[in-house]
Amino acid sequence: MRIAFQGTEGAYSEEALLKAFPGATPVGFPTFHQVFEAVETGEAELGVVPVENTTAGSINQTYDLLLESDLHVVGEIVHRVEHCLLAPRGVELKELKAVKSHPQALAQCDGFLARLRLTPIPVYDTAGAARALAENPEPGVGAIASRRAAELYGLAVLAENIEDYPHNYTRFFVIGREEARKGEGPHKTSIVFAVRHRPGGLLEALQVFAEAGVNLTKLESRPRRDKPFSYLFYLDLEGHLEEPGPAQALLGLLRRAAFLKVLGSYPAYRNGT
Repeated sequence: MRIAFQGTEGAYSEEALLKAFPGATPVGFPTFHQVFEAVETGEAELGVVPVENTTAGSINQTYDLLLESDLHVVGEIVHRVEHCLLAPRGVELKELKAVKSHPQALAQCDGFLARLRLTPIPVYDTAGAARALAENPEPGVGAIASRRAAELYGLAVLAENIEDYPHNYTRFFVIGREEARKGEGPHKTSIVFAVRHRPGGLLEALQVFAEAGVNLTKLESRPRRDKPFSYLFYLDLEGHLEEPGPAQALLGLLRRAAFLKVLGSYPAYRNGT
């Protein structure tokens, strides 16, 4: 099975992908847009894209693409992210002046970089930064990526676990062209909705979940691109749409919301599965 991810070999997205699908063939793409396009066109059966990190927050571009796309969320993966400071062999830590990596990785290591007075330089991918450093070393420049990336590209690890918080996890969505079938075990459902611009509009929308006995696991607002200073709400709830509680809640929300899109119902991540 071909599964698309953003980045190059050694990226955290690839690590998460292989953890969930050990026999898959990972196919890397430079951008999230291209990952979605690969799944939409059938170039890949599935895609794996990051949606949020426990340190740096949500990956907004992923949520924007989910809104625009006809693809479905069919699964989730939670992956422990352990960052390493990499440099060409023979380079010492005191020689570094700047570090390249993906903006999310730089944000997750912000305190470490500040303490060492290293200038962050954002690039499109962690593993891509490691590969570029190996192929074209720059004086005084290092990279933040995984230990696997260091091994793949022959770089030295100058420091390990440099993320600011030890509980540094990234959540990924698995996306596909077809909806996931309901299986055994707990499920989640992800939706996006908008409310009418009136007092209590959001409260009325959220009340349907309490009335149906449905627990929410995430609620986040994002600006609407078609209406300045209006907002969409991305919400995750426990349960599958085929279950009575979530079905009742979504029916009630449909009556109260100005807009509603179901991104997908899928097996909830649990115990490394």
